[in-house]
Amino acid sequence: MIEIRLFATLRDGRDKIIKLDSTSFTVAGDVLKHLSICPEDVAIYLINGKHSNQDAPIKDGDIIAIFPPIGGG
Repeated sequence: MIEIRLFATLRDGRDKIIKLDSTSFTVAGDVLKHLSICPEDVAIYLINGKHSNQDAPIKDGDIIAIFPPIGGG
């Protein structure tokens, strides 16, 4: 099982925390496809609290946090 934590606008229409069967995914980017999140909408990708990218391998027990770009003024 992997745990996906979504932040800010990525939560729109989705749960804040999503648990998925880890055997269905090879790399972190597979999760984006599964959740219908466009890779361009992701600014920060953390696996187990460490900066990563969408090509990083994932394994059972991983926690993936996904953040969109955040603007301010």
